[in-house]
Amino acid sequence: MPQLEEQSDKFDVEVAEKFDPASYYEQAAGRLVIDPQLAKIEFGEVLASTLKLSPDGSTILWPQPANDPNDPQNWSDRRKALHLLVITLAASIPDFDSGIGIASIFGLAQTYHTTTGVINNLTSNWSIFLLGWGGIFWVMLMRRYGRLPVLFWTQIFALAFLVGATFSPDLATFTAMRCLTAFFGTCPQVTGLYVITDIFPFHLQARKLNIWTFGFIMHYRSPFLSPFVFGFLVARASWRWTYGIGSLYSAVVVLLIGLFMEETMYDRHLDPNPQRILPGIQFRLETLIGITGYKMAKYRSRWSEVVWACLNVVWRPQFILVVCFEAFVFGFGVGINVTNVVFMGSPPPVGFGFSQFVVAGAYATPILAVILGELGGRFLNERIMNFTIRKNKGMFEAESRLWACYVAMPLFICGFLTLGAGIQHLNKAAFIIGWGIAEIAVMVNTVAGEISALLNLARVLGGFSVAYFQVPWATKSGGIQTFGVEAAIVIGLFLIAVPTVQLRGRYFRVRDNIIII
Repeated sequence: MPQLEEQSDKFDVEVAEKFDPASYYEQAAGRLVIDPQLAKIEFGEVLASTLKLSPDGSTILWPQPANDPNDPQNWSDRRKALHLLVITLAASIPDFDSGIGIASIFGLAQTYHTTTGVINNLTSNWSIFLLGWGGIFWVMLMRRYGRLPVLFWTQIFALAFLVGATFSPDLATFTAMRCLTAFFGTCPQVTGLYVITDIFPFHLQARKLNIWTFGFIMHYRSPFLSPFVFGFLVARASWRWTYGIGSLYSAVVVLLIGLFMEETMYDRHLDPNPQRILPGIQFRLETLIGITGYKMAKYRSRWSEVVWACLNVVWRPQFILVVCFEAFVFGFGVGINVTNVVFMGSPPPVGFGFSQFVVAGAYATPILAVILGELGGRFLNERIMNFTIRKNKGMFEAESRLWACYVAMPLFICGFLTLGAGIQHLNKAAFIIGWGIAEIAVMVNTVAGEISALLNLARVLGGFSVAYFQVPWATKSGGIQTFGVEAAIVIGLFLIAVPTVQLRGRYFRVRDNIIII
């Protein structure tokens, strides 16, 4: 018996020496061992004793912080909070800028001697379309050259194109400037997830992602704040003032990125790590503009790996099902916020004939709804995660987050049907209440994934075309039919996608070699 125990201890030591925490975290992200007691069973006593824990000793830290002060996981709480603040402000810019177009739609139509439909089709819809494709492109560059330089340069160009839109002499120039602003400006909406996972351990990521998501969902999925603020301005001044103020906001965020953001990409697979943070302004500037990232690129994924990384995920059943569901949830959410301004501003029988002041004030409804949805969603998601980890005896299963969808979908049906009835019968109370409930539903349904660029693309592909058909359809057949059919499509996809992924998700991950335990 002592000989057997000695052999077992020797085996545990050998396993511990071969165990690579960085590889485990990357490959087992869908099913992580969180509880230190479970780690003793899964990995053995020796290996489990080497894992670093949270300050209270109750949770294993993933990724495991390196013995290096340059590792962003070892940064102080204040330093991490500053980065979270800046990336949240940056993530709000793309759709804050997009929302300026909603507030200015009637002014733009008057200036360029066209209709609101043409403005929507040429500028709003195609700028939304480019938000998704831009995210895919910037993720490729970030994986090669780091988060900071890609974020910095994209925001410089986005600011330049927004200034160009402000002073555009004709509709063609304005359309080009607005679309290019969206393509470059979308970078923070995919960078944020990477930055948060770079600097925060796994058990805190859901909470921090909720904060980041709240910062840009208010604009991204439904541009609320800029129509609310600038709607009052365009009622008294030129729409160019709204784009000018948006340019100033973008300039402030660019300054914050340049002054306070640091590179958060840490190459854990390199031992020793050739990247060392050096004191002085020279290294700071080299990192900001991309010289350091260019030097480090040879140690990172090759271009072939970067380009095909998305395709390596797209074909997986669990991804396809969830993304199709999310595309329509967010797509119809984008649609109602691009078209609601038309319904509110157009005279009866198409719309309510609200004044510009009333249209601006109405956007307080979705702002309040997003706040309520964020608070409720945060509480719900945290309770679900904690409950399922306890139920699984310390193991996190990625599919557990989908339980929040069961709460969101009844609200989605109620909100869309009430909104449709309000539009069809020109009932102001039903319109406002339905709009608010629909926004709460989509906010609660928001689940951030590690493939945010692809989710970002799916959302905009699902939403950019809605403005083409929603107003004519509702005008011809009534709002109840239009929004009722949209709600039915979402519920149908929900019934197909969510239970299937919950029941078969682990099988898909094991079959596709996504986890190594």
